[in-house]
Order: sequence, then C-alpha cells, then structure tokens
Amino acid sequence: MDQPVDILILSNGPGELATWVQPVVKELRRQLGNDRSQIRISLVLAPCSNASGQEVAIAQRYPELDRIQAAAHFFPFLLTGKTVEPWDWRDRGVVLFLGGDQVFPIVIGKRLGYRIVIYAEWEARWHRWSDRFGVMQPEILKRVAPQYAHKFTVVGDLMAEAGNQKIILPSPHPLIPPSPLIGLLPGSKPMKLMLGVPLTLAIANHVQQQNPEIQFVIPVAPTLDLLTLAHYADPHHNPIIERLDWGSATLEQPEDQQALPYLVTPAGVKVYLWTGFPAYDLLTQCQLCLTTLGANTAELGALAVPMIVMVPTQQLDIMKAWDGIPGLLMNLPLVGGSFATLINWIASRNVGLLAWPNIWAQREIVPELIGRLEPEAIAAQVLHYLKNPELLDQMSQALRTVRGQPGAAEKLVQLVCEELMLSMQEGSRR
Repeated sequence: MDQPVDILILSNGPGELATWVQPVVKELRRQLGNDRSQIRISLVLAPCSNASGQEVAIAQRYPELDRIQAAAHFFPFLLTGKTVEPWDWRDRGVVLFLGGDQVFPIVIGKRLGYRIVIYAEWEARWHRWSDRFGVMQPEILKRVAPQYAHKFTVVGDLMAEAGNQKIILPSPHPLIPPSPLIGLLPGSKPMKLMLGVPLTLAIANHVQQQNPEIQFVIPVAPTLDLLTLAHYADPHHNPIIERLDWGSATLEQPEDQQALPYLVTPAGVKVYLWTGFPAYDLLTQCQLCLTTLGANTAELGALAVPMIVMVPTQQLDIMKAWDGIPGLLMNLPLVGGSFATLINWIASRNVGLLAWPNIWAQREIVPELIGRLEPEAIAAQVLHYLKNPELLDQMSQALRTVRGQPGAAEKLVQLVCEELMLSMQEGSRR
C-alpha cells in the first residue's frame, strides 16, 4: 500500500470469532503484510444473544489484530462514531462485516468514509449502500437485482477454513495415544453446559463400563475456566444432575505441570481437559466426538471428524438462547420459563437439519439426536460405531465431500484488497 489504511472488522459472537474472524485476519496479514504503520486492523464487537462475555479475551489471542473494542461500547460507537478509547482513524480504509446486523457496516462505513465489504452467509441486504459482497453460496445471487449483481462474488464458506487453520502443538501430549479417544463438546454457554456436562459424563460412565480402554477429553472452550466447567459437574451447583440422575465429577489438577487436569466421576472415569485453542490437532485424534449444536459442528465437519450431535429436551424451560420476540418472551420475569418450555416444545417438533454438515449436504450424514436423550442408549450407539470403524470412515468421507473447498478467506480478503485500492484512488474521504 502506498499510504496507511485502516481495516475495521465488525463481528459479534464466539462462533463468528472462531470460524470467520480468525481465518480472515490471518489471511489479511498474509496478503497485506505485518507492517502496522501501513495496515492497521481493528475489531469492534457488537452485542450478541449467544455471547459469553469472553469475546475480547478470545480476540486477544489473535496477534493479527491491533485494536479491540468490547460489545458493551458498541452502540455509542454506532450512534456517535466515538470509541470508548479515543481511537484515531486513517483517511482511507474498509469496513469488513463478519457478524452482527448488516446495517451496522453501512452506518459506520458511511460515517468513516470507508468502503464497505459484507460477508453474507445466507442472505445479503442493503445492496445499494454496500460496495462489495462476498457470499457463501451462489443461491444468494438469485435474489439480487441486476443493477447490483456486479457487487457480488461467491467466495465460499468461511467455516470450511478450519481444516486449513490447524495449529501444530510444540509437543503432542501423551494422551494415551493407542487408546480410542472420544471428544466431548458439551458447549460453552451456561444453558448448554447445564445439560451437556452431566449428559456427556453419564455417557462416558456407560461407555467405559463396557470398554475400559476408551478415553475421553473435553477441549475446553476459551470462554471457560476449569473451575466454572467443574461447577456444571457438581450436584451442589447443578441441580439437573440429581433431577435426571446423570453424571457428576470432581476436578483434579495434578501438581505435575506436564499432566493434564481432568474431571473424575464417582465410578473412576477420567475426562481429560484440554485448554489449547483452537484444539484442531486434538480433535483430529478423536475417533468420534459427542457435541452440541453450534459452530463446533462446522469445525468438526471441516476437519472430517465423525460426530454425534445431541439436543436434549429434558429441561426445555432453561433453553432461552433465541433471538427476536421468542427470546424476549423467554426472558420475561416470572413467566419466561413457561414461554421457554412452550416455544422449545414447538420447535423440537418442527425441526429440520440442525448440524452444519447436514445443512451443507441437505441430508443427515451425522446423527442428530433430539428429544429426551438417555445416556445408556447413546453409549450403546457410541460403542456400535467404535466396533464398526468402517461406519466412522464412511462418515468421515462424507464430511470431506460436503465441507466445501478451502479458500473462502483468501477470496474474501482479495475483495478487501480491491476495495482498499479503490479507497486510495478516491483520494480524500467520501
């Protein structure tokens, strides 16, 4: 670049940070270089119903970023253009949308005089006021008026980049490599953890009763600390355990710094806790993963790791992670729990494909278990897969065929670079 420019990324939740922002900022630095005096990358977070409160901590793990502002300060910035810390802005730049509401980059980009690039997964809005769209799928183009078609480029699915973002660990941990390894992904937010942790612990108990050689590991979400995770395995903190007679465990942290901490159940089953992030190298060592819904199904799919997706409905009143009017009703004082039960009951009987690989394929290639799940039955399914590895191989091959071609981040960044060049050619701010 002949002159210094700013790239402002707008994003929101932990899923977007892990699967969209991370590969894009890596690719931005790869293509544009690491000279911060010429290319400065800022991240502004918007509020998100799925946020954990640890989004800034996640973003701070990305050294490619120069500045980060938390979601709590978003609306003053949107309305006034002022950041909580008095950031300066260079004359030329691009606003890149990677999560939130698509109107946000329009407002902010026009105020800064920057060109606007929007990554659109399922729907693209504000065609007239945005400069470029990088879209996930060509079907989006069918809904675009001809006069705006030149703004659109199919870049592919950013979630498919996970397979290219593997982190090579300094020295692989001796996590009993010869043993079959099952990954447990109970979630990262309270509503999922309350059910997911005791459910997966109960499954682990049943599985290891039948096959003591099988080992278990939880790749701990970066938004969680070990003590918080352990609370969801403690009946004194999580009443679901006794109510449903599911699994409990206590946290053990060995004095040996080289040893992994673990949860241990009353039956003596150990579930190792892996805090490296992202945990792609660990996940690729797993023969099978048990997971909740979310971006993690996309990451596992991109890594071609076989999985069973679980959506327990035993406690419908606590599942309140909905957007819009349903979310408002569910979180009303006193009556919110009743609304949550009703809305989730309706939703559980009108579901389509929920896991990302199944959505990509438009068919069920990984099992989706929805309903009043029983740990013993799921354990039997796990053991069946492990006794028939050809079924796991078939699932892995199917995941490879539907995960999409890598390169979405590279194509999207090329659009950003083109808009940066146009921004500089325009001279002063619009």
